Amino acid sequence: MQAAKPLFDYPKYWAECFGPAPFLPMSREEMDQLGWDSCDIIIVTGDAYVDHPSFGMAIIGRLLEAQGFRVGIIAQPNWQSKDDFMKLGEPNLFFGVAAGNMDSMINRYTADKKIRSDDAYTPGGMAGMRPDRASLVYSQRCKEAYRHVPIVLGGIEASLRRIAHYDYWQDRVRNSILIDASADILLYGNAERAIVEVAQRLSYGQKIEDITDVRGTAFIRRDTPQGWYEVDSTRIDRPGKIDKIINPYVNTQDTAACAIEQEKGPVEDPQEAKVVQILASPKMTRDKTVIRLPSMEKVRNDPVLYAHANRVLHLETNPGNARALVQRHGETDVWFNPPPIPMTTEEMDYVFGMPYQRIPHPAYGKEKIPAYEMIRFSVNIMRGCFGGCTFCSITEHEGRIIQNRSEESIIREIEEIRDKVPGFTGVISDLGGPTANMYRIACKSPEIESACRKPSCVFPGICPNLNTDHSSLIQLYRSARALPGVKKILIASGLRYDLAVESPEYVKELVTHHVGGYLKIAPEHTEEGPLNQMMKPGIGTYDRFKRMFEKFSKEAGKEQYLIPYFIAAHPGTTDEDMMNLALWLKGNGFRADQVQAFYPSPMASATAMYHSGKNPLRKVTYKSDGVTIVKSEEQRRLHKAFLRYHDPKGWPMLREALLRMGRGDLIGSGKHQLIPAHQPATDSYQSARRKNSTPAGSHKVAKEKTTKILTQHTGLPPRGSDGGNPWDKREKAKAEAFARNQQAAKERKDAAKGKGPKPARKPVVPR
Repeated sequence: MQAAKPLFDYPKYWAECFGPAPFLPMSREEMDQLGWDSCDIIIVTGDAYVDHPSFGMAIIGRLLEAQGFRVGIIAQPNWQSKDDFMKLGEPNLFFGVAAGNMDSMINRYTADKKIRSDDAYTPGGMAGMRPDRASLVYSQRCKEAYRHVPIVLGGIEASLRRIAHYDYWQDRVRNSILIDASADILLYGNAERAIVEVAQRLSYGQKIEDITDVRGTAFIRRDTPQGWYEVDSTRIDRPGKIDKIINPYVNTQDTAACAIEQEKGPVEDPQEAKVVQILASPKMTRDKTVIRLPSMEKVRNDPVLYAHANRVLHLETNPGNARALVQRHGETDVWFNPPPIPMTTEEMDYVFGMPYQRIPHPAYGKEKIPAYEMIRFSVNIMRGCFGGCTFCSITEHEGRIIQNRSEESIIREIEEIRDKVPGFTGVISDLGGPTANMYRIACKSPEIESACRKPSCVFPGICPNLNTDHSSLIQLYRSARALPGVKKILIASGLRYDLAVESPEYVKELVTHHVGGYLKIAPEHTEEGPLNQMMKPGIGTYDRFKRMFEKFSKEAGKEQYLIPYFIAAHPGTTDEDMMNLALWLKGNGFRADQVQAFYPSPMASATAMYHSGKNPLRKVTYKSDGVTIVKSEEQRRLHKAFLRYHDPKGWPMLREALLRMGRGDLIGSGKHQLIPAHQPATDSYQSARRKNSTPAGSHKVAKEKTTKILTQHTGLPPRGSDGGNPWDKREKAKAEAFARNQQAAKERKDAAKGKGPKPARKPVVPR
């Protein structure tokens, strides 16, 4: 794999002389306090600004600040006009636009397309503070504010919508988000390398349209440039051919005449993608080869070609051998450069070692941000995932090569949490990342790793070239536990238990010291059909881990339990599969209070299955076997009801389904039967979540927070009839906080001059 320029080797921009800001400014008043006349870069984000390395705007903002740039933040702007997008003035270099840590549609809607009642990335959990398709709307408003300022699109929403993609909410294939947003360039994946390179080049005076060679970027161009060799994607993975057509006037009983017709060869379909014949050339290299995917118009109208394009895109995700891709959208091409080179340990330490305050911006006052409360005492130790689960988009975004921090960097962050973060009680809530136990696990051979095109290193079994040694992680746990002031280290990230069972020493360490009574793991299903489509291990591996978990818990003298997670309605799942899963759950004494239905997120392989009915994990053809798809609302409810077999509300539906399936023997009160034959007179069942929740209407504030602005799936601003404006309250709170700051600052100055009493409180904004 080619080397990349280290992040810390770039010359600093002239504005480095200002030094790091306590918080990246969100107002002109803060800019004035820092002595800035303007921002070089303004980041627009759909999340509240939390200066913590788990939040994208903080990582990118602090990284650009370390390069010497003055970076401002516009967090959760009022998108109904351009005014909020102008409050920091015109940026000297570009707007960086991101929807936030989540895709805005997934953030706002459930898997059943119902509007969520809260938003974890907003102060107070208030819903309605960002539009649908936030990247689109924010980009358009930035263009309205300052038309000539470049728009750099990034974040997970842009990353997973960079190509023509199936949109679950509209049930159709949409353009690359780069086209719809009218942005100048799109950065996909973890974009530290790309954002630094783009910022540096723009600071040298280079035009944004001339930046076309940065890895991990997508941009628009008219034609394939000279010197590049173009390969049709069907040459790599042909979707299949059309059957030969026999002349309808030939007597089919006349075998000789039929034979003559067969000899005429296949009939060409004018709609089929043609193979581009390329003459052999000694100059033809992967660095100068681009793969042409079927156009937006073709994948929109042909689900099989959509699955084919999805498959080819996933085959070209290894930074060591990936080639550029191009896809036609109308009269223009969207060009995708190969993925970024993974960051080294030194670079990861550099990124996580920035001067983060580790708390929300003071403008939010005492309002709590639920997502921050969840991670405030957690530490991210790595990035990436080589699991390749088809329903998950982590691999598509972060890559499958694990990027690790050093133990020293991680220990330093734990000490910082202990010494600086308010409310720390000695418990680190998580040492993890996308997975809990892939830290420092990698391919045994760099040569094999750079040439590999497998979508997963652990399916259908663990690759023999994968080093499954957990010793570095065990040592990290021990070092963290030994720190003064640290009472407990918990592991809350998802555990890859098929890897864990390869290291009994790790399982013992985990179970003995790092489980707080319950450990969540995700077998996802028990049946082979759906598990194969998910690329997850069989339930036998779960049983093996469960035996180890119980053995080591007993040896440690602890009563601990496994909490398994399962998915309903995943592609490849039949009603019989869900019935068997329900029987397994009952046989093992599990009662799921909350259940997860399959959510077709953009660009995931399982989403391609959902849309096309084909399996992109194998060669896609028109004749290849289809995948069972659960699309109707009724069947999705049935699959969820099987997961909640214990809830009387679902029993009528389950009885009807079991009778239809010929399994009436499972209806009754017997030990081995699934549901009773009779419905209770009253609904005595109440979920634990509902039982512990605040009754509706019992609190005026709770009622106020449920007032939301409803937006359309197009991402357009809401109509006036859709509700009130949630920004009024937020802007008023910010103004009050700023006034308090100014008053507190005046009191401190007066006290220093002996003109007044010492102020009782410090200013909200650190100076």
